[in-house]
Parts: sequence; structure tokens; C-alpha cells
Amino acid sequence: MPIGILQDIAHDYKVGNRLLGLDMGSKTIGLAVTDSRLSVATPLQTIQRRKFTKDILILKTVMEDYEIGGLIIGYPLNMDGSAGPRCESIRHFAEELAKYPDIVGENPWMAFWDERLSTVSVEDFLIESVDMSRTKRKQVVDKLAAQHILQGAMDYLKSSGFADKP
Repeated sequence: MPIGILQDIAHDYKVGNRLLGLDMGSKTIGLAVTDSRLSVATPLQTIQRRKFTKDILILKTVMEDYEIGGLIIGYPLNMDGSAGPRCESIRHFAEELAKYPDIVGENPWMAFWDERLSTVSVEDFLIESVDMSRTKRKQVVDKLAAQHILQGAMDYLKSSGFADKP
């Protein structure tokens, strides 16, 4: 299975596999999960990052518990659409994760999805629509950003017909 930009590897997605969305930050990883029909992305949890080997053990538990068949990883493109150093960091994380087949499987499907302004959108929503305090926002923003990223990727898969093929 491939690792790459969703639009480039969508044809390899196996219909019926649940997806796990990741919003990668330097201190946290927001997680969201989808149902097998790719209808709804649900915020799951936020991992406080420590060491790579400890972080991926948490991912392993989540992937097993929710029977995850692929990952959608937020890809922090620059505003002009170019890939910067943060994108390189995300690619490196995915490549390292792929070296652990006991966690992601022998041939992992890991897709990158443009996450520009996902956290900003979630923050704006929580401030304007929910009127949530800064302290409470900090507790939920990462997993909600992961949900936002995952929902966008699912919508793409659905609208492009990749989620409906046998």
C-alpha cells in the first residue's frame, strides 16, 4: 500500500476500512475516527506527544480498538500550496510509522490531506458559535481539527467515487 497525497493514492483505498485522522502538532496529536461507510468523522482523543515509540503504542491501541484500515494525516501546506519543512516532518513521521508493521500492518495506506487553516477554522467555530473559553478550547481543538481533516478527506473520497467502488 502507498503513502502519499490522498488524490494520488485514493484508488488504493479499500472500501469498508475505517480511517483514522491525525492532526500532527509538535506537542500533541489529535485523533478522529470514521465509520466504515465514510459518513461521519468523530473526534476521538488528543495524545500528548512524548517519544515516537510511546506515541505509536497509543496509535496501535486505537487502531486495534477501532479496526482501522488506513490513516489520513493532516498535511500542513503553506498558504501558496507549496510543501515546507512541516510537510517534510509529516512525511518523515509516516515513513517511520511504516517501519512498524505490527502497528500499521505490512502494507499501510497512509494519505496526506491538506490541512491549511483547519485549526483556525475549529478555533473560530469554538469562539464564535460555542463561546468556549480558551482553557476548554485547548482541551478539544486538536481532536476537532483531526475531525475536520478527516471529514474533508472522506468527502473527497465520496465525491470522487473512491469510497463506493467494490
